[in-house]
Amino acid sequence: MCSHFTPTQRSQWFKEKLGAELPTEFPPETFPSYLAPVIVQSRQSGRVACGLARFGFIPPWAKDDKMGRHTYNARSETVHQKPSFRGAWRQGQYGLVPVDRFFEPSYQSGKAVAWPIELATGEPFAIACLWERWLDSRREEVVVSFSLLTVNADHHPLMSQCHRPSEEKRSPLIVPAERYADWLSASEPEAAKLVQEFRLPDLVRQVSNAD
Repeated sequence: MCSHFTPTQRSQWFKEKLGAELPTEFPPETFPSYLAPVIVQSRQSGRVACGLARFGFIPPWAKDDKMGRHTYNARSETVHQKPSFRGAWRQGQYGLVPVDRFFEPSYQSGKAVAWPIELATGEPFAIACLWERWLDSRREEVVVSFSLLTVNADHHPLMSQCHRPSEEKRSPLIVPAERYADWLSASEPEAAKLVQEFRLPDLVRQVSNAD
């Protein structure tokens, strides 16, 4: 499960690839309940825009925001069935989260060590997400939240080294740059097809001087 990522702050790449302006103020690292940039497309006008949303999906029927602590990832295989996510899925609330890297635990040393994982090219990239609005009646404000879609990664050369040995290997669903527009504008059947088509790219572990 991906619970930590670094949102990109490379504004020029962001504008060229995603056609929107990057927000100027957000935390340099993202954990559940933190705000991070999310790209969405209006179903009415087709306009692409970016705003800050909370990491951890809160469905409209939730009584409070605590649920978002456990819904920051959504399995792409079952997202259309799960009560928390299926409404947003059916309504086409698909987004993109632009990042420089994400973190996954490796147990090769016998204990969990967070590996920073990036594209082999070093470029920023975008992870598919599902977003939703939730009314915080206590504060009388609308909270926009999101969950990262994940896929099986048992056979990926790098991602298969993450998580506990007995666990299924998972990875965030990375959308190819040439398919950003397709994902944002997809209908429900198209989104289901795209999830099957997307393949995990070449990824590398960012190695620090301490390693």
